[in-house]
Amino acid sequence: MYVCVCKAVTDTQIQKAIDSGLCTRRQLFDCLGVGGECGKCSKQVKELLDANKQNQFIMHPVSNQPVYNAC
Repeated sequence: MYVCVCKAVTDTQIQKAIDSGLCTRRQLFDCLGVGGECGKCSKQVKELLDANKQNQFIMHPVSNQPVYNAC
């Protein structure tokens, strides 16, 4: 589904960018151009980023306990 109609960017494209390591709206803007025109996509872009942050954690190298990713 299109998230940013101004730049014709889909949720799949945004998710692939997030999966490749992008973790801020600024990075997504620089890469895909989302959020730079009318701003109507900003809320959904933030939701996609937030969902990724909630689902992503790493193992602490010393305690071997899960901790949230720095993104």
